[in-house]
Amino acid sequence: MRKSISSILFLSAILLSCGRTEKTGWVQPNIMETEKKNIGNLPALYPKPLTVVGAEVEGKVNWLVVGHTGIIGHDRILVSMSKQHYTNRGIRKSKKLSINLVSREMLPKADYVGSVSGESTDKSHVFDYHTGENGTPVIDASPLSMECDVVDIYETDGFDNFICTVANTYASPDVLDGDGKPDYTRLKPVLFEFPTYSYLATGEVIGKCLHLDREPGMCAKLPMTDDGIVRLSKIEVYPEYLDEYMRYATEVGEISLRTEPGVLTMYAVGEKENPCKVTILETYASRAAYESHIASEHFQKYKQGTLHMVKSLTLSDQTPLNPANRINNFIQQ
Repeated sequence: MRKSISSILFLSAILLSCGRTEKTGWVQPNIMETEKKNIGNLPALYPKPLTVVGAEVEGKVNWLVVGHTGIIGHDRILVSMSKQHYTNRGIRKSKKLSINLVSREMLPKADYVGSVSGESTDKSHVFDYHTGENGTPVIDASPLSMECDVVDIYETDGFDNFICTVANTYASPDVLDGDGKPDYTRLKPVLFEFPTYSYLATGEVIGKCLHLDREPGMCAKLPMTDDGIVRLSKIEVYPEYLDEYMRYATEVGEISLRTEPGVLTMYAVGEKENPCKVTILETYASRAAYESHIASEHFQKYKQGTLHMVKSLTLSDQTPLNPANRINNFIQQ
């Protein structure tokens, strides 16, 4: 009986749904009515970090530049390599490889190992390296390297796709933040773009993921006290570091003004005829506010990160001639 009742109710539901007329005013728009152009089936998830893969092939270390990489979940990475590559033989046999991120300094060598085959050219001496704890060659000049175990190989037309777990990750101390994690504003890996085969520089950080709606605005500012500081910081930067220095200076200025009540002004200008000479007008509400500022994590990151970039530094404290006419714009230029 229970089965019969259930069948009747199920049939009734079907009949009711068949007889119901859905009314809606929504009409699906036609993609051809937009200004976007259909450029075919291009895999447009580039740029990707440029890497040099290291492996032992027939008893000798070999290097290969690889731009087709990816992440699978939180515990797997993908290295996609043409089946024609000599390096694949060694990886298939040992089930091990290293992945080395490429800095600007090592880019010419990385480009070279991607242009010649290990089958006809000995590339073992192109990079200085050490053998990692997992038994794979790790490039000394790479700012960050991973030793990987191959756990699966997924083959597609013309490609071996190595699915890997990470056994060890090695990072240069100067690319780590205060918590010992990679800081990509310091690491600055070279990026690879396909299909134009171009190398790109890493872009700036524009926000924190999942926190853009909670980004704090400008904090309330303290009044200037009798021991407040008005200072001109005169800095000369080595030309080869100017762009990198300005990224550090912009970051520390923005964070300081946004988060520190006692930092009242940070106004930076560069000489038109010599942009390597930078002057920063700094005002602090009190001596205590200044001491707190130079002890902050963001200032220490700036200070330690730019020591080698600064040719000269002069700190010149000033006496305001008309305190009522002070700058209150609180913006970083």
